[in-house]
Amino acid sequence: MHGTIVTCLALGLGLAATSARAVQSCELNGQHVNPSNGSTTQGKTGLMRCREGDGGPLQREQELQNGVFMGVVRFFKDGQLEREHRVNERGNRDGLAREYAPAVGAGKAVLVREETLRDGRTVGLARSWHPTGTLRRISFHGDDEREQASAEFNVQGQLSELRCAPRPALGPDFDDAKACGHGGAVSSVPLYGGKGQLRARMSYERGERRRSEMLWESGSVRELQEIGAGGGFERSFAADGTKRREVVWVLDERPDRAAAERPRRVVTLEQQFHESGKLVQEKRWRPSERGGDLVSEQRWYLNGQAKELTEFLNADGRALRRETAFHDNGRKASEGLWAVATAGRRGGDLATGAHRSWDPDGRLRSERSHDERGRVTRERELDGSGAVVRDDEVFEDGSRKAFVK
Repeated sequence: MHGTIVTCLALGLGLAATSARAVQSCELNGQHVNPSNGSTTQGKTGLMRCREGDGGPLQREQELQNGVFMGVVRFFKDGQLEREHRVNERGNRDGLAREYAPAVGAGKAVLVREETLRDGRTVGLARSWHPTGTLRRISFHGDDEREQASAEFNVQGQLSELRCAPRPALGPDFDDAKACGHGGAVSSVPLYGGKGQLRARMSYERGERRRSEMLWESGSVRELQEIGAGGGFERSFAADGTKRREVVWVLDERPDRAAAERPRRVVTLEQQFHESGKLVQEKRWRPSERGGDLVSEQRWYLNGQAKELTEFLNADGRALRRETAFHDNGRKASEGLWAVATAGRRGGDLATGAHRSWDPDGRLRSERSHDERGRVTRERELDGSGAVVRDDEVFEDGSRKAFVK
């Protein structure tokens, strides 16, 4: 009994699926045609109409010219126009294309997108609308189909996103000449969220972004970025206004191949701040052919005293790294020099020279010397009075004996 029920259900579902995929019935100039059978459309011209089954709702209209599907194409859903475009002799979309949203009640279908295509590529202006009829997005595409400029709007008609081109491109639907600062003065443009809340403030000059402020819901600045002719900076803030991060960069005129031959950004400073607002970490770089060489890294205690300092040096053609640690009273805790295998990296580095450590009162407590291969050759320990309590010569097999001058 159970098996019979399952079989009946399967048959019922199969019949329902078959019904949902009813075969289209197409006619051209009053004659039945099959678009999958070229012999039925060969040499014919006119508008082919396809319905769901015999006498069902209209699903598609497609133009033929001398047996070739070329010209207008329209698709319908529930008897309403859903989208339309034109195709060329190669079957690629070419010309004006539109999409519609279903009508509400007894109204007409609403235009929601319009674009122009050239042999399958979007060119010129492309526009889309909210179902309410207000502009949703407008964009401009070059001959290579790449989007060069765009503006987006919320349902209330307020600007929510903006991308500027080197020259005005979005008129007359949107005045990007003014918004993008093409009139000679730096612009000031507010951006709004979906609910109408102010979420950003932007400034442009001749299509280039000069300043951006991303806001918290409270209206306070969350991220700030400024860009000038030679560089710029970025800052991040907590909701209470406390600065948490800052990055400074310069523009390197040597082109970045990955950025379409535009000058590349080279970071020269990066700082991290504690939630209290105190500086706790900093890195500095200098521009180089590789983009940027790390110069120093520094950390601080929350009491404001230095905690760690790493410096990258170059002496007599050798890349060196000096590491210094501090006690929280500001006195030096340890110091050592390393020969860097690859500039700015620690893997394979060799200790060199004497590495020393001090107690919080500034007294030297230990010293370890290294040869040119990074091996320890001598170790000394001192007590709190400065007297040497151990002074060993260290051999390559790890054995040691008292150092004798």
